[in-house]
Amino acid sequence: MACDDDLFKIDWVENPDTAYLYSLARPELNLLSAFDFISRVPIRIESPNATGKWDMVLDTQDNELVFLLPEAMGIPGSRARILPLGDVEFDEVRRAPSDTTLYVATEPVPVEVGNVYIIQTRQQSGYYGQVCVYYGKFEPLEQDPVAGRLTFLFDVSPVCNSRKLYPPKN
Repeated sequence: MACDDDLFKIDWVENPDTAYLYSLARPELNLLSAFDFISRVPIRIESPNATGKWDMVLDTQDNELVFLLPEAMGIPGSRARILPLGDVEFDEVRRAPSDTTLYVATEPVPVEVGNVYIIQTRQQSGYYGQVCVYYGKFEPLEQDPVAGRLTFLFDVSPVCNSRKLYPPKN
């Protein structure tokens, strides 16, 4: 290791990917209804109040798809939050806003195809014992409220507590 190497530097590249979720309102059991943005994977929810390693769940309310955070489902203590940004370009969103009053934790957030959302993940231990939340962005690409299905584009920064949504320049 050279003298100027940073032990805490995380090498990463932007890595947008797509995922899909099914609404909790569907009658089938154990569908992929929640998403873990830290691990970048959909999660099966076995019961509506299940705790675990997920940040957001898809549900149907008044025949429309909505995002719910753990606190909106009555699960206290999660730091997961969503911020709807509206009709902006996914690639142009470079930083998560720092005004925490803008983020939603306890209310349903309507799914809007073409709109971009910021996600603040649940709290997790990071490298070197740090307590971290991670920030990412996602954009619904296709929704089918009748079938209870959503496809979305997402990317997440792997840097603990960093609101930057792009990698550092080398």
